[in-house]
Amino acid sequence: MLESLIEPLRTDSLKDIFVLQFEELILSGKVKIGQKLLSERELALQMGVSRPVVHEGLVELASRGLVSLKPRFGAIVNDYRKEGSITLLASLIQYQKGKLEPELLESLLQLRLLLEPAFARFAAENRTPEQVREFYAILENEEAADQRNTQKITDLDFEFHLLIAVASGNTVYPLLLNSFRQVYTNLSGQFFKDYQVTATVHKYHKDMVKAIESGNGTKAKSVMKEILQHGEKYLRKMIDQDV
Repeated sequence: MLESLIEPLRTDSLKDIFVLQFEELILSGKVKIGQKLLSERELALQMGVSRPVVHEGLVELASRGLVSLKPRFGAIVNDYRKEGSITLLASLIQYQKGKLEPELLESLLQLRLLLEPAFARFAAENRTPEQVREFYAILENEEAADQRNTQKITDLDFEFHLLIAVASGNTVYPLLLNSFRQVYTNLSGQFFKDYQVTATVHKYHKDMVKAIESGNGTKAKSVMKEILQHGEKYLRKMIDQDV
């Protein structure tokens, strides 16, 4: 019965709220690297929650590389650049409500320009006939999609880039890209609100598929650079408007 499948709606747990609050304080720099946090008892009193909530929250922050827990001393704020993982990228953007600091944007663009053109070339060299058919299916879905449906366009764009990663034949890169999905779609979803951008990207995708189908790795690499440079130009313009 349907009734047995429906569960009561739940708000975020107190632990999750605790983690989000301290994650933002640390990532924003309001709490400094090396700073010692209050004791579990003091945090519990100040925040109006139980000590188990605070303890579980600190353990979660430690698992994300944001703090180190030292026995009989307490929690110390880490340098997340040294101790954190790629999962923190989504949090970095989330706490800024989707807006990127120039330094973070620069880092993301550098990473993409370093990796994606090379893997586009590998995809052209290693793709299978079935993967070529998958590329054409994505192109058809892009053409059929309502351009007002930004989420659909964004998802198809990510699917396209993920298929390039898979077609490259590299085992690790698709996993890396998947872990990057929330950050990737957060960024691309912003400029797909412009219908002209959507049309331009679709044209680039068609050029990419032709290069991959023909096995032209040099052309595939070149097209990917054009895609990324186009995106970089648009994102920088968006950030300048926010400043």
